[in-house]
Amino acid sequence: MKTTLKAIVFTKLLFACSVGVFAQNSINTLKIKNVNELREFFKYTGKNTPIISGHRGGTVKGFPENCIATFENTLKFTPAFFEIDPRLTKDSVLVLMHDATLDRTTNGTGKVADYTFAALQKFRLKDPEGNVTDYKIPTLKEVIDWSAGKTVVNLDRKDVPLEMQERILKENPNKVIMITVHDAKHAKFYYDQNPNRMFSAFVKTKKALLEYEAAGIPWRSMIAYIGPTNKPENKELFDMLHARGVMCMISAAPTYDKLTAMEERAKNYRETFEQGADILESDLPIEVAEAIQKLLPKNNPKAKFMGKLNLKK
Repeated sequence: MKTTLKAIVFTKLLFACSVGVFAQNSINTLKIKNVNELREFFKYTGKNTPIISGHRGGTVKGFPENCIATFENTLKFTPAFFEIDPRLTKDSVLVLMHDATLDRTTNGTGKVADYTFAALQKFRLKDPEGNVTDYKIPTLKEVIDWSAGKTVVNLDRKDVPLEMQERILKENPNKVIMITVHDAKHAKFYYDQNPNRMFSAFVKTKKALLEYEAAGIPWRSMIAYIGPTNKPENKELFDMLHARGVMCMISAAPTYDKLTAMEERAKNYRETFEQGADILESDLPIEVAEAIQKLLPKNNPKAKFMGKLNLKK
């Protein structure tokens, strides 16, 4: 594990050299202002550039998952959007935390739901090696506010009741937010509340695809997560979804990110796009960006949505 983490840090530096990104106050951005631009950015046209999703923000020494500083660090090296994990505190504040408990990712113990937000603020987040950092647990609102004009956040499904999450979304009508939905019924709840919602939808089978269609969820309102591995069976789903204008996503977090050799990880990242995926979700988004440099088109059809921003420090 230590060897792998050293390799990741080395790759990060190597990637910085290859793209000339050293300025600590400069980040890559996704300049997406509203749902129409969000749909246009994620529309499959057959001429797309590979898109990276940072799973929980990314995994780099010194930077905890589900943390604004980590999101900004990833954006220093590559444009990306981010899958994040809202959870409820004892006093019903939405914070970012993947696990139901604090033990793995903070210097606290016990369940998130057993603490008030104020009590949680005494804890600090841990980095991937278990080192305690200076970073506190952020609220969902803080992350949504931070993301405006910089990137897109994709809210995964944890312990937040659908009705409560929808209320939070309504309180942020001008923010660019996606919602992960696990099935057509889940998507239908949000779509009935607001037909302008954009989804990262689980579409792992042809049956699931047809269920979204039967529920009346517009294909323009989603990207499709089709699974964690490259396999021949994916082609049918790629073809069906691409024909409907839908980008397809593979998640390397439980699979290729776990490979020991950096070269082997890079090979699988490239093959994911070469075999038909449009989006790769990864715990190692900086490493993915370096691995797929040669796959980037000279004339990026999504370039108008990508830019640079100097952060005020």
